[in-house]
Amino acid sequence: NVPVDNGFQIESAPLCSPLSLSLSLPPSLSRIPEVRVVLAISCGDFSIHQRFSCIGMKVGGGWRRFLFLLPVMIFLPYLLSVLELHNFSTTVDQPKKHSKKSDHLVLAEAAGQGLRNRLQCQGTKALNKTRHKASYRLNSGENVAFVTVFTIYNSSTDKHAEKKDLDLVTIGNSSYTKLERSMAILDSFIEFIQVTMPLSNVIILTDPESDLQIGKERVTTYPIQGEYSRDKLMLQRIRSYIAFLTAKLEEHKKEGGQGQINHYIFSDSDIAVVDDLGQIFDEYASFHLALTFRNNKDQPLNSGFIAVRGTAEGLQKAKDFLEEVLKAYTARYMKASRMLGDQLALAWVVRSQLSFDSRRFYKPVAFMEEINGASILFLPCAVYNWTPPEGAGQFHGMPLDVKVVHFKGSRKRLMLEAWNFFNSSSNMDDMLCLILASGRTKYDF
Repeated sequence: NVPVDNGFQIESAPLCSPLSLSLSLPPSLSRIPEVRVVLAISCGDFSIHQRFSCIGMKVGGGWRRFLFLLPVMIFLPYLLSVLELHNFSTTVDQPKKHSKKSDHLVLAEAAGQGLRNRLQCQGTKALNKTRHKASYRLNSGENVAFVTVFTIYNSSTDKHAEKKDLDLVTIGNSSYTKLERSMAILDSFIEFIQVTMPLSNVIILTDPESDLQIGKERVTTYPIQGEYSRDKLMLQRIRSYIAFLTAKLEEHKKEGGQGQINHYIFSDSDIAVVDDLGQIFDEYASFHLALTFRNNKDQPLNSGFIAVRGTAEGLQKAKDFLEEVLKAYTARYMKASRMLGDQLALAWVVRSQLSFDSRRFYKPVAFMEEINGASILFLPCAVYNWTPPEGAGQFHGMPLDVKVVHFKGSRKRLMLEAWNFFNSSSNMDDMLCLILASGRTKYDF
């Protein structure tokens, strides 16, 4: 019961770093029947107040045992407090895990309800009609073909291994492996085109080593040598477009301009064409190529839809423009080569034109502009490249004249669900209500 405050020496140390502490007792305390040691340690917001009691110690063996065990008694509670602090910090600093993406459709209120010129829905039932036309007829001797880049990865994977339950997703009555999912999306892409534009061809630019076989009418594969790895696919896509346009220019020269004019729409394979797009080439008769835009400061242009007029001049101007985009891509945006590099390069080439006014991206109204000698038509994404995330936000629902739905990001499941719905109902407007009501949710692929 005698205080020994002056018997402790604690060396200064940074916050929460190990302490060194020593205890020395004056000889006068050696015969005291009971010594109580009070230990107080603070570490950040945590503190320890520990009391030790040593009874009946004598000079010699008892004190030696006490002094031997004292560091253990001091260090143990300190260690526990530091572990507690560490666990607390880990809990606070660790980012919250994202909720699991949905493996089934989630219907919510459709965006744009009550707004004029927007699709009105009650569940999956359309209350008004979109302004879709019957199949548009271009001038005699003209046609529209769709061009997309697609390849197969790990095609040599053992089929039995692919069928593991963990790899399967179920949509309707069908289950798909990862490879089968990709093929189902490509198949839906083709099916939508054949419903809305039955006279159009689909050309799939692919890796020559890819074992891609499509058994559908008006669908052909077009092998182009290149680097189709996932981290370079967007870069390869531009190179493949340029190679394709170069080949078509050569064919056009050989025919002397006397053959059929094929206009081309280069697109992602995760889009659904829900209305005939042939009218673009008649309604806007003087453009060389068309891009889609939205009110997005950093990425105003979406590379998932590029239309090219099939004349010799249109093919040449489009090829020259994409070569400029490729130069900007490789010089400035290689760090974004996996995903956004092409869109950033597109925006840079357009904005590098001194006369270009970026404020024209603010309003969803089509306009023309000359960029590096090419006449470019800018079409609003709200109509020609509508996506569920922007449809719920910036686009304020779905315009009645929507022509292309783009299932970008984690909404590939929704594309397959939408095709299944249309395939069973044959009602395009009701299918669009399904997309509009389900598009807020991110899905498992």
